[in-house]
Amino acid sequence: MIERRPFNKLAGADHGWLKAKHHFAFADDDPARMGWGSLRMWNDDEIAPDTGFPPHPHANMEIITYVREGAVTHKDSLGNVGRTEAGDVQVMSAGSGIRHAEYNLEQAPTRIFQIWITPGAKGGSPAWGSQPFPKADRSGRLVTLASGFDSDNDALPIRSRARVLGATLKVGETVEYALGETRHGYLVPASGAVDVNGVRIDARDGAAIKDIALVRITAVEDSELVMVDVP
Repeated sequence: MIERRPFNKLAGADHGWLKAKHHFAFADDDPARMGWGSLRMWNDDEIAPDTGFPPHPHANMEIITYVREGAVTHKDSLGNVGRTEAGDVQVMSAGSGIRHAEYNLEQAPTRIFQIWITPGAKGGSPAWGSQPFPKADRSGRLVTLASGFDSDNDALPIRSRARVLGATLKVGETVEYALGETRHGYLVPASGAVDVNGVRIDARDGAAIKDIALVRITAVEDSELVMVDVP
């Protein structure tokens, strides 16, 4: 099954400094869509220059930020400070509890995907990390950006038996991913358009995937995409 979730039909909000679209329920805006397997949230956010999210708490959540344009500056209660720019990824394991702030200190809007995955177990010490993933290294192939599997040595660690993957594809290029029929996949093109097992998914649309052993992705246009594989 592949369910296309068009970008223009997603719930969202415009706060002036923040324009957000929610692939899954955020607060009470879409109670019929509370997640997809252990994927709890996927927000498509645009943050205005010199604004951002002030310090606020989280616990028991893996929070992955994929920067599409601009950069995010992170600060947290552990003393971590870091800047993650376009194409790169940061992961925060909230664990037993952490406070953090995310700011756009750039001169232009920052656009991100923020992905929340429920951890395999509650508690544990909170942690944060950021890593560059050059788009050239993802050309024509899926690269694991964050993972809870020990075999994914080059990925940022998360505390869930899950993966976050990215690829950049030229028109006509195809990649395949062995999802497995017991897993849940969710795919969003940051740009361009792709065909996923015969279903066209345009830029910023979502594709909710399950009961499919092999996911076949073909670029209809030059595309940049992010996909999660969760239990």
